[in-house]
This record gives sequence, C-alpha cells and structure tokens, in this order.
Amino acid sequence: MKSFYASCAAVMEGLDPLECHLAVVGNLQQPGSVVLAASPRMKKDFGIKTGSRLFEIPKDDRIYLVEAKMSTFLRISTEITRLLHRYVPIEAIHIYSVDESFLKLDGTDGLWGDAHTVAEKIRDDLLREFQLTCSVGIGPNMLLSKVCLDLEAKKTGIAEWSYEDVPKKLWPVSPLRKMWGIGRRMERRLNNLGIFTVGQLAAYDRERLEKQFGIMGTQLYYHAWGVDLSELGAPIMDGQISFGKSQILLRDYENKDEIIIVMLEICEEVARRAREHRKAGRTISLGIGYSEKELGGGFLRSKTMEEPTNVTMDLYQTCLELFETHYTGKSVRQISISLSNIVEDDTVQLSLFEPNKVRERELGYVMDHIRHRHGPASLLRAVSYTEAGTARKRAALVGGHKA
Repeated sequence: MKSFYASCAAVMEGLDPLECHLAVVGNLQQPGSVVLAASPRMKKDFGIKTGSRLFEIPKDDRIYLVEAKMSTFLRISTEITRLLHRYVPIEAIHIYSVDESFLKLDGTDGLWGDAHTVAEKIRDDLLREFQLTCSVGIGPNMLLSKVCLDLEAKKTGIAEWSYEDVPKKLWPVSPLRKMWGIGRRMERRLNNLGIFTVGQLAAYDRERLEKQFGIMGTQLYYHAWGVDLSELGAPIMDGQISFGKSQILLRDYENKDEIIIVMLEICEEVARRAREHRKAGRTISLGIGYSEKELGGGFLRSKTMEEPTNVTMDLYQTCLELFETHYTGKSVRQISISLSNIVEDDTVQLSLFEPNKVRERELGYVMDHIRHRHGPASLLRAVSYTEAGTARKRAALVGGHKA
C-alpha cells in the first residue's frame, strides 16, 4: 500500500491521498512525537517523512495533522485482506505486515487471467472501494516479487521480474541493504569482504560465503541469483530469527536508575515474545541511543550466555552488565534489546547452584497466561508504577500508538 496510514487518514478526512499534505502523528500533544506516515505530497513539498518529529512540521495552512488510530488502520487492513481473498484461497495469502501481503496465484489463470491482469483488478478494486492506491511486484518467488516491488513497482505501479531479469535489474543493486533480507550489520560484514553490489555477491565463491556465514552464506549466494525455494510465508533468511523490541522514550532519561527500569520492562517483553513461540536464546544485544542534545550517538553491544534462556531476569542481568560496561553517562532517548541465537525451549540444563531454575522458567509461562487472559496490564512489575516506567501507559496502546 502507498503511504498506508497517511492514505487511510486522508480518505477518512475526505481528502485526496495523492494530492493532500497530511501527516499521521503518534500524539499531537507531544512535540517530540514521531510521524508515523506522511502523504506523498507532504514528503515531496515539505520533506516530512516517517520518523520525523511533530516539532519539525512547519506551520502551514495546507498541512493536515491527524493522530494515529491504530485499531482503525488494522480494521481497514483486515478488510483489504478480505478483498484479496476474492482472488485466491486464504492459505494462498501471507500477510507480511499491516500494509503488505504476498499472494500465490498458481492455478488462478483460468479464473482471473495472468498475474499482471490480477494485479490490475486488485488495484482497481482498492481504488473503487477504499479510494486507496497500491503497488504490485510480480515474480516467480517471494524474493523476486519483493525486490521487484521495492525497486521498481513502487515507482511504476505494477512491475514484473523473471529470472532473466536478474543480471540486468538485481545485480547492479547497491548498497546491499536495498536487497530484501540484508540488514545493515550483514551489509557491513559483506563490505569487509569486498562485496558492495548484488552482482559481486553472486560472483563470490559460495564455499567461502558458507565458511564465513554458515547456512546463511549459502542462502545469500542463491538469493543473489534470484533463487528462493522457501514456501509462502516462510522467513526469507533461515537462521536470522530473533526476538526484540525497540522503544523511543517520550523524554530524555538522564538518571541511570530510570534507564535500567525501562531496560527491565523491555526485557520482560522480549522474554515474553520468545516464550510465546516456545523459544529460548543465548545472545543478548543491547542498543542505547543518546539524546539529540548529546549530538546523538550511542552503542550496540552483544553478549552470548552459556545456556539459552527466556527468563526475564537472565536477560536483564546480561543487559545490565553490557550497560554498566559501555554507558558513558549521557542522556538516553532510545533503548533496544534483542534475543538471538535461538533454539527450541524444550530442555533445561540443571545446576546445583541454581535450584530454582525450572521454577523460574515455568513462572514466566504462568505470567504470560495471566496476561493473555486478563490483559497486559493485569500483571506488572513494581518498577512499572514508578515515574520512569512506561509499561502501564503502553499497555493501552495498539502497535505502540493510540488505539
């Protein structure tokens, strides 16, 4: 979908999504609140985009400011999925995010025509019924359809890539993070090997990539050739599964004791997400972003524990150790924590020095069950009731924003 949140808000205000100047803001009462989406004209004429701040938006009579209504956006997203269901069975739809989905069109030619024809029908339906526009990338697999969408269809409306297009359209792609499945950290590691384009990745020795990155190296190599054998909805890069949470604080946190309170709350959420999938992890990563008044900056550090865990206090103690080692005393505005190196949570390594280990693990699942049944705010740690705590307020939000 094109600028989904902003387009939905524009239609609800009776405006043209492609012509109006509109920004969706998390909270209009907070000058530092984040812009969640901006209409195309807002981006072009005022330079305001996702991630900008409310105080950066100029005073102009042409600009409409709308507060986020996440439950409404989710409801519209659900209705759009119902529209897609007209063309394919529900099992042939993979909802990738609130504004993006994959459709598997195998066997539908006799009903609707080829993929390009289906794309045009869906675009027409969306415009007629929702007054919303979208872009469609078409390919023989998830990977090529996604990179086709990101690199071409978002400019042209509908685009289609085949395997024959890979050398001409995919290999010149640079920087590497434009390639779906390659993040900034992976990009840096590939750059250190002298790989700066997808073509260079395709030409690199596959065995050396596998030696450097394990099974992910093999997948990177085949993806550079446009080959993706994963089923609809499968993760694009096996082995990259992790559980994490990042939070932009509503104010600068200058007191060290307040910072670690939020760290504990985030560890609780990360551990809960891991337990929800019956997973545990060994590697904890802590990211701290400093305030703009400190000229930004921060750090991202990781530590691998001896045993995999999804116990909140295990994660917290590791994060605390990383924080004590690398924190420089500056004001903090963003905290991110992730758990990776994931394994199944089906065994526990017993220890004579940790007699309560099994009980602590089971306690986490019991707490999750209570919160699932009675709401996320039904069981909170005492620190969440302090001035620094954020969990109580965030429990009333949807997707981190007002419902």
